[in-house]
Amino acid sequence: MPRINSSAELEKLRESILSKIDPNKRTITLCSGTACHATGSKEVASSIEEEISKQGLSDQVDIRKTGCHGFCERGPIIVIQPEGICYLQIKPEDVPEIVSQTIKQNQILERLVYVDSVNEEKIIHETEIPFYKNQQRLLFGNNIKIDPKSIEAYLALGGYSALAKVLFQMTPEQVLEEVKKANLRGRGGGGFPAGIKWEGSRNAPDDTKYVIVNADEGDPGAYMDRSLLEGNPHSVLEGLAIGAYTIGAREGYIYVRQEYPLAVENVGLAIKQAEEYGFLGENILGSNFKFKVIVHQGAGAFVCGESTALMTALEGRAGEPRPKYIRSNIKGLWEKPTVLNNVETWANIPLIINEGADWFTQYGTETSNGTKIFSLVGKINNTGLVEVPMGMTLRDIIYKVGGGIHRGRKFKAVQTGGPSGGCLPDDLLDLQVGFDELTQAGSMMGSGGMIVMDEDTCMVDVARYFLEFLTDESCGKCVPCREGVRQMLKILTNITQGKGKDGDIELLEELGETAKEISLCALGQTAPNPFLSTLKYFKDEYEAHIKGKKCPALYCKELIAYYIDPEKCQACMACLKKCPSDAIIGGKKTIHVIDQDKCTKCNTCFDVCPPRFNAVKKISGEPVPSPIPEEERIIAKGSKEK
Repeated sequence: MPRINSSAELEKLRESILSKIDPNKRTITLCSGTACHATGSKEVASSIEEEISKQGLSDQVDIRKTGCHGFCERGPIIVIQPEGICYLQIKPEDVPEIVSQTIKQNQILERLVYVDSVNEEKIIHETEIPFYKNQQRLLFGNNIKIDPKSIEAYLALGGYSALAKVLFQMTPEQVLEEVKKANLRGRGGGGFPAGIKWEGSRNAPDDTKYVIVNADEGDPGAYMDRSLLEGNPHSVLEGLAIGAYTIGAREGYIYVRQEYPLAVENVGLAIKQAEEYGFLGENILGSNFKFKVIVHQGAGAFVCGESTALMTALEGRAGEPRPKYIRSNIKGLWEKPTVLNNVETWANIPLIINEGADWFTQYGTETSNGTKIFSLVGKINNTGLVEVPMGMTLRDIIYKVGGGIHRGRKFKAVQTGGPSGGCLPDDLLDLQVGFDELTQAGSMMGSGGMIVMDEDTCMVDVARYFLEFLTDESCGKCVPCREGVRQMLKILTNITQGKGKDGDIELLEELGETAKEISLCALGQTAPNPFLSTLKYFKDEYEAHIKGKKCPALYCKELIAYYIDPEKCQACMACLKKCPSDAIIGGKKTIHVIDQDKCTKCNTCFDVCPPRFNAVKKISGEPVPSPIPEEERIIAKGSKEK
């Protein structure tokens, strides 16, 4: 690999790479992120390679294994270029037909294209699929274009031109001013302006400084940073190098979970390639700037996503937070000035340098600029990773990008910000998504988790679930988090089990406010958010659980019961055959009855009862109807008779 020693040499290499690329050549791009690996992407890749060779098309068709495409629910995904034909949920047995019909004869396989859930329209091209069409993929869009294991693919898209620009055309002060002008706020959740953070470290008198990529992503269901690091690691490295140049650092770290083996592999390879080309190491691009990057694999503690806990772990000690009497950008890793930003924040830096702050600020709101990647999951038709401009409403994200609520159910709430975020009701669907807007509504941006809930969701149990997660993940260093959140969990658990009593809500509020005010780190300070937000918007559900001993959503096991409506039961035996506890009594032509003493409330009978019968019912807060006598349970010709 040639070492690049100047900006001119970089451009010459880029031109050489581009000259070898035929934009009209057929290319099959296959999503090869972790999510698609889980659904068989590797097997599909092998089938494509084998079939292309078998049909003698090796010289006519390129195969590109890319990072995550975002539409993870529909993976594995392939996009055939230059037409942009998108096929979803590909299986190895589909490949021969894809090659023989689409590649060779330009015929569309309609069974593999996207079908709109609203009007059942079949959509062929990726750019026309609502999930993609309604996004603004400034960062994530390159995932589909490059092979993350190839530095040449990144260079072909203008990679490392931003680094060359700052080294040869800009002073550190000018870079700092551009980042400040862009008002790039930290995408890890805090939303602190990156430029101001960088400025503090740059002005610190110490000669030794550090930059860190926070890739310790532990929110349930969230994987934005992992997918960026897997799919486009060079963009993160380039942003990190620019940050190091700006503040005067010579060493950087990528703190990534060891549970992310593909991200670790790809970023490790990217570092090696960047060093060989001269983008990292000594005399970068022939300048006097030197910078090295070290990958540190974390042990998976959620609290290590907090900046001081992460730095403590990097120092080789237990990952516990410490008081921020002095900010870490002044005294951080080994008590040296340290700039820590998350993966997405660093990946934005090359864009800002290349395109300018004015270009960046055209996206978003007055106080929240640019785009944000969200993990859109839950009771929604289109789940996956989405990148939208700041300021887009929750309604547009959920209905235009997400395709609406699964199975036509009614929207109830959306939780933003991960386990420490808040739950927002339907009357806030027109809220613009921004750091300040979400905080004012009682939630937070967080790292980008967005969980959609439907009418069957119990909000009291949602609060209990997230507090259970946070209790397990607390490091235990400070009393308000260790004991206060644990007591909140105990009270919420009692409420969901029908053991709630008067005064519980007031006690929960007092514990929550105390934890918010005096916990040591952000985990404890934000842990009460799930309870406080659900209490604010769904207080009636808490009162129903405590006073009426019933769960309005018919979810909490101890507060519900199942019974079979004798007027609707057709004795089809579907529930009887599937009941794991043998709690259903009945037979052919005999109306079924649930033995309440044996019933474990597993919901199986409710799930398997044919919708056309709708015989299995859930009730809460009222006695189960007495079963009709056995001699009256005989069915003949679809009607009951003695």
